[in-house]
Amino acid sequence: MTNLVLTKTKLRQGIWEGLLSGAPQDSTPMLDVVHQGTQVPDVTVNALENGQGFSVCVPIPQEAIADGMQTILISDAASDTQLASITLMAGEALGDDLRVEVDLLRAELDMLKRAFRRHCLETS
Repeated sequence: MTNLVLTKTKLRQGIWEGLLSGAPQDSTPMLDVVHQGTQVPDVTVNALENGQGFSVCVPIPQEAIADGMQTILISDAASDTQLASITLMAGEALGDDLRVEVDLLRAELDMLKRAFRRHCLETS
């Protein structure tokens, strides 16, 4: 099992970009990118020319640009391990960081529910 590490490099013009390391260069890793239980389309994972990992581009869906807190989770599809999260805040300023933590917990709970359901289907 590999230890994937996803590091954000920038967020610009609605595209989140990161560097994925720890994956073998002979096969492109599959990522699971989810916003409110829905897969984010058009995510790209490309090997770097220098062979030192993969570039990851996640287009921010229009649905994530809304008032309040929005979280997009990026996970390794093979192991359901969360690699990164993208948090967007808009509209009225949030009173404290507690709302941010609750939103992250909800997103992680959704990921755990999917993994548990998949596990139940595979073992039945």
